Amino acid sequence: MIKDSAPSAVHVGVRIDAPIRFELSSPSIPGSAGDAPVTFVGVSSPRLTWRISAAPPGWHQLGSEVEVRYPDGSTQIARLDGDDQILLDWPFRPLQSRDRAELRVRVSGPGGWSPWSPPAAVEASLLRSDDWAASWITPVTGADPSDPAPIIGTAFEVDSGLIRARLHVTALGIVTPRINGYLVSGDHFVPGWTTYDRLIRFRSYDVTTLLHEGDNQLSALVGNGWYRGRIASLPIHRGRPYGDRLGLLAQLELEYADGRRVTIGTDDEWRTAPSRILANDFYDGQTTDLRMPAAPSLAAPVERLDDETGRLDLAVAPPVRELETIAPATLQDYADIVIADFGRNLVGWVRLRVTAPAGTTVVVRHAEVLDDGELSVRPLRSAEATDRYVLAGGANELLEPELTYHGFRYAEIAGLPPGSLVSIEAVTIGSDLTRTAWFECSDPSLSQLHQNVVNSMVGNFLDVPTDCPQRDERLGWSGDIQVFAPTASTLFDVSAFLGGWLDTLALDQLPDGTVPATVPRVFPKESALAGWGDAAVIVPWVLYQRDGDVGILRRQYASMAAWVERVRTLAGDELLWRGGEQLGDWLDPLAPPDKPAAAQADPDVVATAYFFHSADLLALSAGALGMTEDAEHYATLAARIRSAFSRAYVQDNGRITSDCQTVYALALAWDLIDDAAVRSRAGERLAELVESQGFTVATGFLGTPLVLHALTIAGRTDHAYRMLTARAFPSWLYAVDLGATTIWERWDSLLPDGSVNPGEMTSFNHYAFGAVADWMHRTIGGLSALAPACRTVRIAPVPGAGLDSSRITYDCPYGRIEVGWRIVDGRFELEVTVPIGVTATVELPDGTHIANVEHGHHAFAADVPVVLATA
Repeated sequence: MIKDSAPSAVHVGVRIDAPIRFELSSPSIPGSAGDAPVTFVGVSSPRLTWRISAAPPGWHQLGSEVEVRYPDGSTQIARLDGDDQILLDWPFRPLQSRDRAELRVRVSGPGGWSPWSPPAAVEASLLRSDDWAASWITPVTGADPSDPAPIIGTAFEVDSGLIRARLHVTALGIVTPRINGYLVSGDHFVPGWTTYDRLIRFRSYDVTTLLHEGDNQLSALVGNGWYRGRIASLPIHRGRPYGDRLGLLAQLELEYADGRRVTIGTDDEWRTAPSRILANDFYDGQTTDLRMPAAPSLAAPVERLDDETGRLDLAVAPPVRELETIAPATLQDYADIVIADFGRNLVGWVRLRVTAPAGTTVVVRHAEVLDDGELSVRPLRSAEATDRYVLAGGANELLEPELTYHGFRYAEIAGLPPGSLVSIEAVTIGSDLTRTAWFECSDPSLSQLHQNVVNSMVGNFLDVPTDCPQRDERLGWSGDIQVFAPTASTLFDVSAFLGGWLDTLALDQLPDGTVPATVPRVFPKESALAGWGDAAVIVPWVLYQRDGDVGILRRQYASMAAWVERVRTLAGDELLWRGGEQLGDWLDPLAPPDKPAAAQADPDVVATAYFFHSADLLALSAGALGMTEDAEHYATLAARIRSAFSRAYVQDNGRITSDCQTVYALALAWDLIDDAAVRSRAGERLAELVESQGFTVATGFLGTPLVLHALTIAGRTDHAYRMLTARAFPSWLYAVDLGATTIWERWDSLLPDGSVNPGEMTSFNHYAFGAVADWMHRTIGGLSALAPACRTVRIAPVPGAGLDSSRITYDCPYGRIEVGWRIVDGRFELEVTVPIGVTATVELPDGTHIANVEHGHHAFAADVPVVLATA
């Protein structure tokens, strides 16, 4: 045995069906499993994933051992053969509620066994409904929508010998729990947004260090949030709010060294009082009277709340948290107001420290852009986006909201006496996702475009994937995330985030298979919408491709099939989906500003193309699940739809009905044309259209993510580059040149003269058109997966548009992949880093192919083809 030929480091993680992944690199912590940092899981058999961070060249995993250690000191070892290391089934007895275990892994290969990994501690949360002894409670009076946000709490005693304390908490509304005045966590807007009458998430926290022997207090501030705010009660939204009364459900469990367990749960013995937050709403903002006590005496009664609620599941998606703070880029101080420019469009709130007399009212308004030097609030529509504070009069008084958020770049602060502003900063918030990809290139405009995509995703991935974060909407539109999912799942680990969103999609799906236009559902009536409903199939497939998670396909399969069968009914025997209330290629730049659905692309062509794509992906999903009969059935259906599409919409000369960029993009990207010669002519026609339109974009939400891919498939990557780098309206760089820091909803949300688009629907933070980053990753960066979880990858950068360098870094499930290239003196130089467990095929611009490139750092070079040198 050659000791140093074994891998030197292994990191183990735990993942569950609504996936969450973590890694630990700290040394083993002595003591029981409860002493190590713990991840709460909501299933009895979590799945295991590990990464091997270092091993000699040529090494590969032949087997593994997973050790579990229980709090009583007993251990078990499961020995596994083979090279699997992603999402392995739990090899031990199922966990019960409150069970704890500490895991570590080692792997074998040529040269023997690796050292054991650092430990990873897991704890099963409350897995069954009968684990809850607590009851839902609400204030008896004083908790109407017009009343201050209530604080609900109780006092309790802690004996000596406490070794562990866990708090499980959720709300009808949003909740901020505190113990002895200290925040339980940095999480915001718990428990998040679901369809509350079917599903409510809760969160579990280790609160041992917040307690002390003797008297203690647990309290919770409860706000309106999605449950009772305007987001759920506008006339177009459901027709009614989810409920009229806020609710709290909390259960604190204490464990002592002598084995005693004490449970303190919400019941009608708890007490309440109004907080100093007089009003709170996501659209309108927060009003706070700082003269009132931050921790009032809780004396008013509560009562049990018997409203019907959905099942309780542990929240496994990353919580909403503060991500960073930003100082103003400029600060304009006028006679009666201050306008702060934070330098980029962001999501969160303004944090102020002021010194001013008691009773002073400070008003903070927010907007994404200025109009003639003033806040442009028209794009907000009815959202007030305003925070108000009545000051207590102390020095360096802190002003920031707890129960609202805003989308903005500019903030106007009014009401401050001269010289009273001490400090100002913006707090950015979002779901605390793990970044997994980074991209840059030699063109600063393209690098800025990519950063704008990241900024829009961060701002809109706030518990659900919203369309925009600023106006009176902020909804989980299924079409937006459907087109953006490939980009999102590359930039960040969204497995748990979108997995949870898909849970709600399936619950909200109508009995006939119709998928709501927004998830959670808000509209009282729903229609089957091509490109929107297809999120039920496309998003699970994307997650499976990114993470190798067949569990997401298994969990969503019934929902996926229900959507395809719904469309099959609508398409009839001809298998052509015609008619209906389609949104089509939404926001085609050539559509009238007041008719965003009036696209060039024939909605029937678009709908039938999506019907094919979803049937095709459903067949592949069934195959991945081993459902052979279903796989054959839906593959046959997809083939029949393809033939029907070609007969109905494709001519022998390659022309497709409505003859616009989007229909060719769909047909080429999804291989909808049987005949190779016809397909080639369709690619030529797409290139002609792009060139005839001056290489500007003529696609909406559904065509834009695919048009550059389609040009590349057609052999016209040169045209794709010219479209990407076009600067005239409509184009991606048009917005960059006008100073955009996020992706806009409309190609011309800002007009060339700097004025705001006059359309009623104008947002400056909408990620959908940012789906172009997927092409940038694959073609400029040159990295694409050939198998789920990047088990095998293709590395094939295609330089163009005068670029002389690019770099992409991607943390795939197996580890970090790096691809960097540059052109120096007519030579193309490529450097590649491949992680253990991944095999790459490398293709150079001169046509050279290198197969079976294994882990390690590699360098390649080739002469730059003349076509690239002269582009």
